Amino acid sequence: MVRIGAGFDTHRLVVGRPLILGGVRVEHARGLDGHSDADVVLHSVTDAILGALALGDIGDAFPDTDPQWRGANSQIFLDAALGQMRAAGYAVGNLDVTIFAQEPKLGPVKAAIRDHLAELLGVPATAVNVKAKTGERVGHIGRAEAIGCQATVLLRSPGA
Repeated sequence: MVRIGAGFDTHRLVVGRPLILGGVRVEHARGLDGHSDADVVLHSVTDAILGALALGDIGDAFPDTDPQWRGANSQIFLDAALGQMRAAGYAVGNLDVTIFAQEPKLGPVKAAIRDHLAELLGVPATAVNVKAKTGERVGHIGRAEAIGCQATVLLRSPGA
């Protein structure tokens, strides 16, 4: 059996926070604002996995109204979703991620993000794809006010 899930997240860029994408620190003058570390990549991947399992979304599991998640490393959220995935008898088949950012340019870090995601998911790097798109100067992403991410994951049961 296979299941497909999709996730999406967006956070504003602000001064005074590190920029973390897919668990990788990216050099930039601004970082993402959020209750946790605001890693849009890990948030969207977590949502994709939860969606494939029909388990709601990251806000249901880790509400931003709960002070225990303030400043949390988003890997905690992903690890919890992966635990639920394994308990349900599934494994990641492949992951496709698109990061939407006018700045910084992500070409130099896409491979590092891909490799880190593969490590976190326990799959070969060939099962993970990371793309970067600008906003073409349109909307909040195009004005470099925010970064967004869309993720699609295929989960498979053993033998699928």
